[in-house]
Amino acid sequence: GEIGLDYHYEDTDKNKQSNVFTRQLEIAEKYNKPIVVHSRDSIQDTHNILSNYKLKGSIHCFSGSVEMAKLFVKLGYKLGIGGIITYKNAKNIKEVVKNIDLSYILLETDSPYLSPEPYRGTKNDPSNIPFIAEAIADIKNVSTIDAARITTDNAIAEFDFL
Repeated sequence: GEIGLDYHYEDTDKNKQSNVFTRQLEIAEKYNKPIVVHSRDSIQDTHNILSNYKLKGSIHCFSGSVEMAKLFVKLGYKLGIGGIITYKNAKNIKEVVKNIDLSYILLETDSPYLSPEPYRGTKNDPSNIPFIAEAIADIKNVSTIDAARITTDNAIAEFDFL
């Protein structure tokens, strides 16, 4: 599952979240396990905390700036890119994908949320991954097959699938 920080709601206890997140990172580090990081309205704090650990994994449903993307990549993380990349008004994430090497990108769905076009607004599932791969391939000016192959290799390496 995901671990991380979520400051979206007003009644959020940021200190408690930070303490729990830190403990989870310590466990991941102790057992040398990759992590999937949830960061909602908390990207700078997430980066600041992660910079204290030597871990690998992904920043789930990345929605930050190009500058933040480069900082996470520098720490060794991959960026999870989902259905939002297919939305017409998703200029920010398209700029991130354009400016980050494909070797740092993972495909994800965030099921059951954030279905890609043409299924936006419906329940998402992993069968929608090809739409995400195609959108990324278009931005990177590579074939969909190459985008799928590279991002699959990224996932295999990042999460020790083999």
